[in-house]
Amino acid sequence: MSGLNSRASEARRSLPVSQADAANMALAVALGKRGLGQCWPNPSVGAVIVDPSSGRIISCGWTSPGGRPHAEANALADAGEAARGATLYATLEPCAHWGKTPPCSDGIIASGIARVVYGVVDPDPRVAGKGIARLRAHGIEVAAGPMTAEARWLALGHELRLTANRPFIQLKLAVDAAGFVPVGDGAPVWATGGEARARAHLLRAEADAILVGHGTVTADDPDLTCRLPGLAWRSPVRVVLSSNAELSSKARMLGNLETAPVWVICAVDAPKANIARLETAGAICMFAATGPDGRLDPRAVARALAERGITRLLVEGGPSVAASFFTAGLVDEAVIVTGGERVTGPIIRPFGSPGLEIITANPQYRLSTERFAGADRWTVYRRADMGQG
Repeated sequence: MSGLNSRASEARRSLPVSQADAANMALAVALGKRGLGQCWPNPSVGAVIVDPSSGRIISCGWTSPGGRPHAEANALADAGEAARGATLYATLEPCAHWGKTPPCSDGIIASGIARVVYGVVDPDPRVAGKGIARLRAHGIEVAAGPMTAEARWLALGHELRLTANRPFIQLKLAVDAAGFVPVGDGAPVWATGGEARARAHLLRAEADAILVGHGTVTADDPDLTCRLPGLAWRSPVRVVLSSNAELSSKARMLGNLETAPVWVICAVDAPKANIARLETAGAICMFAATGPDGRLDPRAVARALAERGITRLLVEGGPSVAASFFTAGLVDEAVIVTGGERVTGPIIRPFGSPGLEIITANPQYRLSTERFAGADRWTVYRRADMGQG
């Protein structure tokens, strides 16, 4: 990463940013969030084109579903000739390489844009400062913008996939007022109210994939789609960990594969008959190494998903899955939804033996957000070594 850091430092030699830059970059970050979960393996980027003399917003763009056209291309297409002499704000450095579409830097140069303000340098070695250098070589003023931490969090899945061969991993825990998880018996049991559950479905809409263990499917038979009105199309890939490929072919999620695919991650020595049964039911079976305990290694699972293009993974599994990802140091963000009341019936701790304190009292995590959703408290903790977006 040292080479990338040096290129980033070089790229940041520019004129200071203004309050207008801050406001416009904030808008670009907000726009970039619209594409989360829809762009993998590409990052979701936001772009804004502004008339520098009046401050008027000329056009906006964000990365299209499937990852292209890119945000800058969408904004430039809407701006047309009005882009000449304008300022472009982009949350990620404009690309400088040919893929399935031309480089965004070429489109910016051709458009007559006079100034570009970017959020973070693209860690992709095909870019990594080359886009900035190309723009400057054609006389365009380039400035490192404000809201660097926010822009980095927006693209963190892209960064981690390229630098650590894993996705950004978000762990969601729903507990009752005493910090316990209710246990289902073939159907879901809720610890939180409807407003908090609706907000949780937004997390699904922003994820490339959602992951649970085989035990959660057995206990709750979840659907794992985004069930907010009009957003079913944003349902993530559904991933089930099942070492022996024991997922029931009657599982509810296998009944609506037209909404989102189901990937089952198995051990390399899983019974072939089980794998054939699941593939006949429409699931896609993948393989990952197991650890000394015989369970699937979460690092191998994360690597297998990254190699399939997943950049943002939402883990909604039970205590053993949550504990395995946490112990492996793979949880970048923990979303804890605490219900306003205690539940009755069988309960378990969210990480097996430990409680929430392994995150809430952990110096490696910092409280990022705290709000209420109805009577339920919604708190977000982020890894301190990743910065705060």
